[in-house]
Amino acid sequence: MTAPTTDTGLLRPHAEQAYAAELAALAAADDRPRPPSWELSPWAVVTYLLGGVLPDGTAIIPKYIGPRRLLEVAVSTLATDRALLLLGVPGTAKTWVSEHLAAAVSGNSTLLVQGTSGTAEEAIRYGWNYARLLAEGPSEAALVPSPVMTAMRTGKIARIEELTRIPSDVQDALITVLSEKTLPVPELGSEVQAAKGFTVIATANDRDRGVNDLSSALRRRFNTVVLPLPAGEDEEVAIVTRRVAELGAALELPPVPAAAEEIRRVVRVFRELRAGVTADGRTKLKSPSGTLSTAEAISVITNGIALSAHFGDGVLRASDIAGAVLGSVIKDPVADSVVWTEYLEAVVRERPEWADFYRACREVSG
Repeated sequence: MTAPTTDTGLLRPHAEQAYAAELAALAAADDRPRPPSWELSPWAVVTYLLGGVLPDGTAIIPKYIGPRRLLEVAVSTLATDRALLLLGVPGTAKTWVSEHLAAAVSGNSTLLVQGTSGTAEEAIRYGWNYARLLAEGPSEAALVPSPVMTAMRTGKIARIEELTRIPSDVQDALITVLSEKTLPVPELGSEVQAAKGFTVIATANDRDRGVNDLSSALRRRFNTVVLPLPAGEDEEVAIVTRRVAELGAALELPPVPAAAEEIRRVVRVFRELRAGVTADGRTKLKSPSGTLSTAEAISVITNGIALSAHFGDGVLRASDIAGAVLGSVIKDPVADSVVWTEYLEAVVRERPEWADFYRACREVSG
């Protein structure tokens, strides 16, 4: 298990704060060409994300476990004049990868627009300090830059989370920014031209319904990289184990021994219900309405550790995770309850080594 390399004392430090020591070591060892305004070379950025050992012996903790080629494509995109769209189902680490890419490339992951149905155009373009606007009229001092405008001025990366949740007319405010690399300010008769190094990383969830699809004009401005779910059980277990350790350290949870067995069990449950078939391929299953993502598995285990540490005997047991597993699976009280009951009786009950998990789940299921 691993934890961030720098103790900041913050509950949720930004990537450039939590891993400041690693980024500094990479910068010192990095002798490869760097694109304009980049803190690291493309090779060093990928090493930061995937992990490795530097010539001086410094160990770089993997931030992402997945195909190397995907990250190489993403980083190469950032080195061109194209924006990057990270696409995938919930829990595929889109936000996590976006943050760490911005931290490694720009040294700043905080130029962020959080997309919602209420996101206004000012969040992408600019707004106004209305007190100054009324008192002085339009002026540079009265203008309130968006994170995108700030990134353009400083040659940094702007991050846009959940792009497809933003109304379509607001999304299209990005077209001129991404194609012309300028942001007009007609009220001042001026414009902001992007400094070298500026680009945008956006994320989008391809499982949401009722969201705003990107226009063809906007989609052409992005290179899209699809982040997949973990390919195998061992890979997903490794991801959950690493992130649980990081969260436990940040939250200062008491150490809980022997968590590996329960981590693997939660991952197995989630993967089987996601796939609609047991791991051995013998039993077909109904899938619940939720995504049962890796991120949810991390949350289940972290909650179980807190429960065990504060209200149990300090050992993570089936009874500590059963309630959180139930809450993750049953999003629709009617349909998902049927799915879960069938899974318990047809799969969990038939595994003698899962007898404790079966009893705990039946108890919390009522």
